[in-house]
Amino acid sequence: MLFSMNELNENISTRKIGFVGVGRMGSNMARRLKDCGCQISVVYDMNTSVARALAEELSCPLTEQLREVTKLSDVIITVVTDEKAMKQIYTGGLLAGAKGKLFINCATVAPGIHVWAETKAGKAGAQTLEACMASSITQARQGTLYLMCGGKPEVFERAKPLLEKLASSVRYIGLSGRAAQVKVLVNMVMNVNTAGLAEGLGLGDALGLDLTLLREVFSQTGADSRVLQTDGLDMQNRDHACFFSAAHAAKDSGIALKLAKAQGLKLPLATATAKQYGRMVAEGLGDLDKSGVAELTFKGRKGGEGSNQWSVVSGQ
Repeated sequence: MLFSMNELNENISTRKIGFVGVGRMGSNMARRLKDCGCQISVVYDMNTSVARALAEELSCPLTEQLREVTKLSDVIITVVTDEKAMKQIYTGGLLAGAKGKLFINCATVAPGIHVWAETKAGKAGAQTLEACMASSITQARQGTLYLMCGGKPEVFERAKPLLEKLASSVRYIGLSGRAAQVKVLVNMVMNVNTAGLAEGLGLGDALGLDLTLLREVFSQTGADSRVLQTDGLDMQNRDHACFFSAAHAAKDSGIALKLAKAQGLKLPLATATAKQYGRMVAEGLGDLDKSGVAELTFKGRKGGEGSNQWSVVSGQ
């Protein structure tokens, strides 16, 4: 047994917490935990200037060495971009001296990557938990994330006191990889809904309808959705400040399609949506919020003739 009962029963939120990846989500999670009285032991990011600014703000150390994050921390929260980044950190020194440490991985990556990370960490005497987030920047800062967790039940219980400081809902989904499956499906459906809303508003605009009135009607009928609340006005106003990027939408839709292919399923709506977000990335619009898919559907925008002016002010 790698962990004593004292270790498993500890209140992990009182221990030293390091962050790997302090972009929009990671930085606001660190701020939230700092506000809750947690000790942020160190921050790391490939973008050193971003990490330095946060370290100064939180009065904590900055490091450019992954092994130093593990050395200085009891719990390491990773919030990286994609599968390549996950593999890089786990093979690039993060597991050096990792015995007894807890790694909480929040990236949306293929389920198999979380299983791989759990296996790698286990060989180093450490534990991992996937804590997939179905929320955005504002919720990260406020501590109202929706977290879907996967891993061994006892690891989930060990991490839960800390996760509850970050989230208003903490759901245990199952063993490693299961939470990632659910998260990918959440994002797949969200992306389909977002692309569908963009087409509905785009057609309404082409017909000369009042989009404010149209959004109100949508909200009171079967056309209502969460993305109507979060993205509808932004699509109308061309305000695509980034909370969840088109590039991430493309990545997550792609992961879902790979899972479907492995099951022998064809998903025509998800496939069409992935192509739309892939087109955004190809045309240099990947840094826009996912609401920016409207730029491909409204007449006179990116998909037609006319001005291409929109807001890309950071949502952080």
